[in-house]
Amino acid sequence: MIVTLSDTSTREITKLLLDNQENHSLATGRVLTLIVVADIADDVESILDNVRSASHEHPARVLMLITGNPDGEASMDAQAILSSDAGASEIVVMDLHGDLANNLDSVVTPLLLPDTPIVTWWPSTAPADPILHPLGRLAHRRITNARENVDGNTLLRLANGYSPGDSDMMWSRITNWRGVVASAVDAYPHDPITAVEIDGPDDDPSVDMAAGWLAACLDLEVHRTTSGETRSEPSRYFPVRRLTLQRESGPVTVSVKDDKTVRVTVPGIGAQFVALGTRSDADCLAEELRHLDPDFAYSQALKALPNVKVV
Repeated sequence: MIVTLSDTSTREITKLLLDNQENHSLATGRVLTLIVVADIADDVESILDNVRSASHEHPARVLMLITGNPDGEASMDAQAILSSDAGASEIVVMDLHGDLANNLDSVVTPLLLPDTPIVTWWPSTAPADPILHPLGRLAHRRITNARENVDGNTLLRLANGYSPGDSDMMWSRITNWRGVVASAVDAYPHDPITAVEIDGPDDDPSVDMAAGWLAACLDLEVHRTTSGETRSEPSRYFPVRRLTLQRESGPVTVSVKDDKTVRVTVPGIGAQFVALGTRSDADCLAEELRHLDPDFAYSQALKALPNVKVV
């Protein structure tokens, strides 16, 4: 069920949500409030698809704020997406104009679920310091998406603006890859790793975060290389194209074979092939919502970025 409310208020939206629960005998069952901050130029339908997909694992009240012209007359149009149309969540999409676009926290506060965690997600453009944003201050977790806002200062901005509770979807994009690497490193023989080289598109921050993670875990300088390919070029392959860990017994390597497979070599074992492809925004969002505590490994990877040397 989709209900459209023109030139509305948070009071009307709250009444609609309560009436829907009563009329359809719905138990709330929502485990969190997810605030989504988008711009009028964003692909709203794609963002909603990702939210619906993630909501099957994490039923939530989703408050999506679309900011329009902050200089126009203050007004709000809303669309409530309920029942099966909202996946396992209830979704309210609010188009904000005028002064309302500059007072997002005042808009969402009356609509927050009581006694549940609050997560704020910026699917495209995010503030430099999420914790300082009014919606960041409300949230237990703050999720950004550097992949959609890449420039030369992206990683520096994330590191300098980090606060416990921050995370970025470029980190969850490499979760499965980190598991493959950890398994390869744990294989016999266990002689020390003496050098690390990682390769991938030069404008994909997931590769740099993978390098930071290795630098933090191994306490080594990591050499970051690139073949000249950029992330903006169409690619179906996992962003970290090749990793080489040097050991006295021989190199451990993890390299992309095709769009669904990586090749792992360990001294004395030979080549193995592991299923590993790129992850969608929906997958990454679902993972981020599983862990609402501060992500220590992510913070350590950010801190170790100065130990990543581009060669």
